[in-house]
Amino acid sequence: MELIQNTPDLSAYLAADEVIDHHHPLVRETAARLAEGVVDSYGYARAAYEFVRDTVPHSQDAGDPRVTWRASDVLELRTGICHAKAHALAALLRAEDIPTAFCYQSLLHDDDDGDGGGSGHVVHGLVAVRFNGAWHRQDCRGNKPGVDARFSLDGERLAFPVDPQSNEVDYPVLYAEPHPVVLSALKAAPDRPHLWKTLPTAL
Repeated sequence: MELIQNTPDLSAYLAADEVIDHHHPLVRETAARLAEGVVDSYGYARAAYEFVRDTVPHSQDAGDPRVTWRASDVLELRTGICHAKAHALAALLRAEDIPTAFCYQSLLHDDDDGDGGGSGHVVHGLVAVRFNGAWHRQDCRGNKPGVDARFSLDGERLAFPVDPQSNEVDYPVLYAEPHPVVLSALKAAPDRPHLWKTLPTAL
């Protein structure tokens, strides 16, 4: 699949806003701490990815009803669904000048897949990082039995490879900002059970 930027301006994939608030002191402090033990931007990107994947529990896995969406809040409260964790990772990567995009899948889910409740499809959030002139998708939602996502620039290691026979979809568009439909659902949800009812099923 060819990944497609929704804007040709690469600087848009480094921008800060109210969601990807990488000028926030907590984001900067976290980025500085992660950068201490690495030798290059690739090592930093891997460290940031593993930090978000492993130290911010997916709220469904943890049974946490809180809904987060702003990157600094995800890092402070240490909780979020896939979209929120993607926002946190993007902020950490952009804080160190690594272009980062938001991308999405539509996945079939059931009660225990960790990204929704009930039957049907749900939009799942990822990021893509740009290295060596190419974009590489990464999924930091958090591992669990049956899920073994890893940071990789040499072939994707995503949490949920799509199954076209189940009408699952990889969306090729790389967004400089979180998709507005997804963001609206996150902002409006008083808790995670409500969020499961309002997240989009497709884009």
